[in-house]
Parts: sequence; C-alpha cells; structure tokens
Amino acid sequence: MSDVLEQLRQRLETQLEFIYRDIATVSDYPGIAEALISAMGLNEKAYEMSEPVAYQNHWSQQDVVLITYGDSLEKRRSRSSQQACLSGEQEYGFSDMDGDVGLAEKPLKTLKRFLDERCKEVINSVHILPFYPYSSDDGFAVINYSAVNESLGGWPDINAIAEDYRLMADLVINHCSSRSIWFDNFIKGEGPGHDFFFTADPEADTSKVVRPRTSPLLKEVETANGTQHVWCTFSHDQVDFDFTNPKVLIEFVWIIRLYLDNGVRLFRMDAVAFLWKILGTSCLNLEETHEVVRLLRSLIEHAQPDAVIITETNIPNRENLAYFGNANEAHCVYNFSLPPLLVNTLVTGSCHYLKQWMMSMPPAQHGTAYFNFIASHDGIGLRPAEGLLEDQELNTLISTMQSFGGRVSMRALDDGQNKPYEINISLFDALQGTTKGPDRWALDRFICAHAIMLALEGIPGVYIHSLLGTRNDYDKLKHTNHNRSINRHRWDVEALEESLDDPLNDHHKVFHRIKALLKIRTRQQAFHPNATQFTLHLGDQLFGFWRQSMDRRQSIFCIYNISDEPQPLALSEVNLIGLDRWHELISGEEITDLAQEMMLAPYQALWITNMLDS
Repeated sequence: MSDVLEQLRQRLETQLEFIYRDIATVSDYPGIAEALISAMGLNEKAYEMSEPVAYQNHWSQQDVVLITYGDSLEKRRSRSSQQACLSGEQEYGFSDMDGDVGLAEKPLKTLKRFLDERCKEVINSVHILPFYPYSSDDGFAVINYSAVNESLGGWPDINAIAEDYRLMADLVINHCSSRSIWFDNFIKGEGPGHDFFFTADPEADTSKVVRPRTSPLLKEVETANGTQHVWCTFSHDQVDFDFTNPKVLIEFVWIIRLYLDNGVRLFRMDAVAFLWKILGTSCLNLEETHEVVRLLRSLIEHAQPDAVIITETNIPNRENLAYFGNANEAHCVYNFSLPPLLVNTLVTGSCHYLKQWMMSMPPAQHGTAYFNFIASHDGIGLRPAEGLLEDQELNTLISTMQSFGGRVSMRALDDGQNKPYEINISLFDALQGTTKGPDRWALDRFICAHAIMLALEGIPGVYIHSLLGTRNDYDKLKHTNHNRSINRHRWDVEALEESLDDPLNDHHKVFHRIKALLKIRTRQQAFHPNATQFTLHLGDQLFGFWRQSMDRRQSIFCIYNISDEPQPLALSEVNLIGLDRWHELISGEEITDLAQEMMLAPYQALWITNMLDS
C-alpha cells in the first residue's frame, strides 16, 4: 500500500469520525473510508498518487468562465423543415432524429460550435448548468445524475466540449427530483435510494431553519412505511438528501468519479450550505457541512490534482467566506456580494458601499480565489448584501429594479413574514438607467460593470446573456410563471448571429466590447486572480483599485466613473511613478503628462499600466 493512500485513508477516517460523531448507528469509519476510496477509484492508482501540493493556484489571468445552459442557444429548423418532419412522422411513422422537430441539431453541438467560432480566443472555460434529466427548476431537480438530458445531447457532446474547454458542472448535492428512481424507492420502502432522504416529525420545532423559499418546509408523502414528511429546502419537487446516512455520501463520490471521467474539472457545489440538518438549529452552514466539503476535497484532489471545488452559497458575506476554510475547503467561493453592490453603485452614482466592502474583503490565500460574477441564471441575491447595504438603500435598489421590469422573489422568515430574497432581471435591463429612471447611458453603464468585474481580484464568470446583451424575457416569464425565467432566454442561434454581425445592433456592440476587454485582461499578469489589490480613495463618483502582479513588475490602476456626469481625475492623486512609461490599456493611448487632469466621460473605464502585453 502506498504511503499517500494510507495517509488519505487515515485523514478520511478522522473526518468521518467528526461528521458522524453524534450518529449512533454509524461507527464503521474504516469501512466507510474504504468505500469512499473505492468509489473514487483510488486503489487502482495508489502508486501513481502524490500528496496534493498545498496553496497551489490552479488558475491564471487567462481563465474566464462562460456560464450557460446547455440549450441557451438553439439551431432551429425552418418552418418548412419543421412541417416536413411533422408530415413525415404522421404519414410514415418515423420520429424526428433530434427528438424535437423544432431543432436542427442537439443544443450541446450548437453551443460547441458557437464557442469555437465566436468565443475561443477569449473564453477557455465553460460552466454548463445542469445538463442532466430533470423535472423542474431548469435542471436543479435532477432525476438521473448519471445521464445527459437527451434533449441536449449525450456524453460524447459533453466530452467534446471538455476536450477544448475547462468544463465546470453542477454537483446538485443537497436535493434531487421527487421523480427520481431513488425517491420512487423511498415511497416503496426498498431498493437503491430508499433510505436517502431526510424526514422530520411535523410537530418538531423548525422555527430556526433558514430557507430561501416561502413554500412549506415539509412535504407529506404516503409510503410503504406509512406517512412520511420529507424535508424540502427549495420546492416540493426537490427533496433533500439525508447525509447522516453514509451511503448518500458514498453515492455522491461515485457521481464525482463519473464526472471526472467525462472531463469535468470544476465542480460547482450547488446549495451546499443547506446539506446537513439538525433539528433545533438553522440547518445552514453547520460544521458537519464544512467537514463534508473538506472530505470531498481530500478525495477529489487525490484523484485529479488540477480539479477545483467552487461552493455556491447565496448567504451573507462573512458566512460565505468561511467556505475557504484554511485553504483546505473550497478552492473558490462565489463572490455573491458583488452583484447587488455593483448594481447599486451604478444606479445610485455612488461607490460608497462598494468601496467599504472592498476594503473589508481579505485577500484570498494562494490555492484559493474568489469566483466573480455580476449576472447568473438566478437573480441578484439580496442576502449577500445584508449588513453591507442599509435597509433604505436596499429598498431603493428593489424599487428601481422593479421600475426596469424586474421581479422580486421572497423567502420566509421564522416569524411567518416574507422578505425579499433576490431580484430577477437581466443585467442589461438592470443597468438601463439610474434611480432617476432610464437614460442614454445604458450600454456604457453595462460595459463599465464588466470592466470593473473583469479587473477585480478573482476568476471572472460571464453569464452568456450578459455577453450577448440579452434583455428581459417576458414571454418566457409569462409561460412559466417563474420569476427566474426572465433571465433564462433561449436564443435562435441564427437570429443571434445576424444580430452579432450587425454593427448597429446593441447585441453586436455588447459582444464585441466585452470581448475586447477580455482580450486585454487575459494578457495582464496584474490581473492574475491572486495578484495584489488595494482600494483607491478618489471620492464617491470615481471607483478605483490598484492591481500588482505577483512578481511586482506590472501595476494596473483601474479607475471608473460610476456616475452619469463627467468626472475630473487628477493623475497626481493616483501616484503614478514618474520613471515608468504609462499606457491606458482600453484606449491604447500613452500617458505622457502625469500632472494632467483627465475628464472621464460617464461610465468611462481606465486600465492604466506600466507594462504592455505582459
């Protein structure tokens, strides 16, 4: 037996003893550890393994993640082709080869081609949101973790994307679909998965439980073993797993192994903060949850040293940061406070709160990084702004977003009241104006937001609908009656490409301006996710920070006018070193007079550096 494998086994046993210390029925820690090692396939490669290198960065300034659904882009048949397929099926009995007469090919193939033809020079990673068979929540109620949704494609399509891009996939670890075979077996009281789900007495005190929804927590289910009340953190179609049963943990390690074998290298642990439940507590961020993440990290990094765990925890900032652990838990955490703070900054014209937050954020240790995003398939979370924005500021933000066509989703409090949980709106519409109303600066404001996000310490994640400048989808919202649908548009790829090729079209302008920023970003060592960052103090209308490369050779001063009025910038206040030659990266202009006062147009961004194309 290799020394590395034996050390891992001992570590797993220690972690398991901590996780299950209060579970009387669990005591076979060596047996569970061996089952986990077997599920990850580590026995077969025991003598190839080496101890993972601590504090190692698995990323660089070249890493940019595109976030997309597998079917955000669709190649649709012409109306005549659709009619021909329908006629053929009716007359001759054959079915459409793609399973949908409206599509000319599987969406994962469409996505791959779009990435290759339009994005490859600036995007090296792609997060495909849940691509498994599902029953609701656009993929997050998983029916089968081991399959690819046939309407999207198959494992070969996933493999093809993973060959050319670093692939990020969701590990939907807190819950699964009520239509899964596991839940069917729970109802039958026998078979695989029959004991995978968390139940509770409806008379138990659950008043402290923190949830992101307003639906009842428990779902009454008739089973072969009588009436059961199943825990449902999110919806009654999303039933929570019971991780006090070690078989659930072992099953998820099998799933992780399958994903690794199919090219997944970035694991987004969906809703992981809710994983462990103890009655009488908040059932959020419990220490057992953190230990499970550490245990999965131990297994993953031994199996695939360059794999990365990213925790998705839409919670207040301090609790979110705890998932870094001591650089031994998540490699990356979603920077959930950034979207509400940045949108608030740009619609109010003041960076006061954003700057306060920036100064309070600890630099990520080597081996960890922030995952920065300003738009996603979900909404603009409001819990991460708790303690960072005052109530009046939040109320103004919400009312402004509603005036721009946004919706507000609620969560239940322990006193029976409901409270705003997230704002649902496309980012382009969210930034169409200020608290004063829509204005003519929408495009520049939108690009400014991305120029800020792309320069910040961390790895940037760009939502496909931000890259394309997609607007609110009211038709989909009306069809689903689900607030999040407003920002989950499905593009006809041919119509999209016509827009992207038209220089007068806003989609073209957004796409090419963001790509131009990405091309610059990926060449700058000072934009490494772990490069030094300091906040500049330039007043409330100019937001700025300084980045310095880890070898200290390159500096970039990132300065933004976040208001709808021109703002003066005295370069003497920025403290540019006179011995260096300074250039502004976005315009490409050289700065020769370090004593000059520049006038920044509304929402203008400056990236001032002492080195070009480092």
